[in-house]
Amino acid sequence: MIGMALKLLRDELSDYVFRNRRPGDSITQDDIILHNIALMDSDNQGDLNNKVVITLVNTEEESTLKNRSNVLKTSNGVKYIEPPVFLNLYILISTTLGQDLQDAYEFALHRLSIVVQFFQTKKSFTVKNSPFNTISNDTNIPEEKKDEIRLNVELYTLTFEQINHLWGSLGGKQVPFAMYKIRLVKIQENTRTIAPVIEEIRNDSFVNKNN
Repeated sequence: MIGMALKLLRDELSDYVFRNRRPGDSITQDDIILHNIALMDSDNQGDLNNKVVITLVNTEEESTLKNRSNVLKTSNGVKYIEPPVFLNLYILISTTLGQDLQDAYEFALHRLSIVVQFFQTKKSFTVKNSPFNTISNDTNIPEEKKDEIRLNVELYTLTFEQINHLWGSLGGKQVPFAMYKIRLVKIQENTRTIAPVIEEIRNDSFVNKNN
């Protein structure tokens, strides 16, 4: 579900960035990618240059939805199922530099502006309200799973100290970026235990009346 959620955002953002790119910007829709930005300086990861990179940097459980009942009443009895886990995802969106250093930084800043503009314009995402996503036509994904994707995106501001720790842990040089918090991603296993309706109550306890 995490992968599907981020893929939906990537698809929508990809179309928006491409349509609003700066004149002369060679970025394509395939240049908006899901990838680990920490690998940007690796010898075999030169393909991360001149991109918009979406990286998952943290997950947290939504505490307000944590304590839910594991009993579901049905016409045939009750079903025992562990309540779903609702996650908030923290994503880092980085606009990396190209090889042409003269204009690369300006292009990166403009792309970042487009990213911020996109999420300012649209904050709530579902499969139905996201016309450019590739998930809706994927027959391998059950319709029930598609309907469960309901994401709310908000800009998450870091302190200078947090920024220093973040890029230090990623082990790379800082590039133009923005962090976003995505609420809520639902994760739940389909297995469940079914218990029949209780139709009779028997008391088989024996009371010894002998003194």
